[in-house]
Amino acid sequence: MTRSAWQSLGPAALVCAAAPAFFVLGWTVLGWALLAAGVGIAALVERRRVTAAEPSLTRDLALIGLGMLIVHSIPLAAELDDGAMLRFTLALGGAVVVPYLISRFVFRDRAISFPWRTGRRWAPWQWVWLVAVIVLGWLILPFYFITSGVYLNWPVVDSPELIGRLFLGVGAVGIWDELFFICTVFALLRRHLPEAAANVLQAAVFVSFLWELGYRAWGPVLTIPFALLQGWIFLRTHSLAYVVTVHLLFDAVVFAVLVHAHNPGMLPIFLL
Repeated sequence: MTRSAWQSLGPAALVCAAAPAFFVLGWTVLGWALLAAGVGIAALVERRRVTAAEPSLTRDLALIGLGMLIVHSIPLAAELDDGAMLRFTLALGGAVVVPYLISRFVFRDRAISFPWRTGRRWAPWQWVWLVAVIVLGWLILPFYFITSGVYLNWPVVDSPELIGRLFLGVGAVGIWDELFFICTVFALLRRHLPEAAANVLQAAVFVSFLWELGYRAWGPVLTIPFALLQGWIFLRTHSLAYVVTVHLLFDAVVFAVLVHAHNPGMLPIFLL
């Protein structure tokens, strides 16, 4: 790593460490302290740099912290009533939109973007991976959700309306994950850190969010490699459309497993 990257790593790690403080431990004061320390140290580091030609670490970490604070403003327990779905829409939407607007129109840069179309055909390995995601999800997810009991972290869905709300909610959060963790957090970190380090840090934020959402017990055994793979795939493809497709296929299996777990026999397509 360059000297600049080494200087950026500490503040970035502190800001990203706020995610487990907020979403895993529930220690809001610690989360705020880590954000303040990370952004504050970034400002001190930048004051000592000779050149101002590099992107501002302080601004970028502040945008990441702002996004996390907006997400942390609501409880993330999965609920399907109108009020909960409205809260999720406003908070998660705000965590993407507010940093984007500040970056684009206040800081006058294009650090955050959403590259939906690349103009390139998907490679054969990309099609193979889409099939693999479905097969791996079918094999692993029922065992995880049912044997660990974490499916109980999602509300019972025993009517067509609730099943429809669950389908909408799971898919919407899956799309949001890529907009925030990949196109916002990862994109901002990559401006200052090597790709591998940036990917590890975005995965820490990603996995912490999923923990509070309900992926608990031994869930990180699944969510950590998934988050890292999504970052790696984005680096290879530069395609938001592709990583969203991967995520939605994974979430389609999650949805089916949750319906199956709450209503045994309704979807007799799983081994467990």
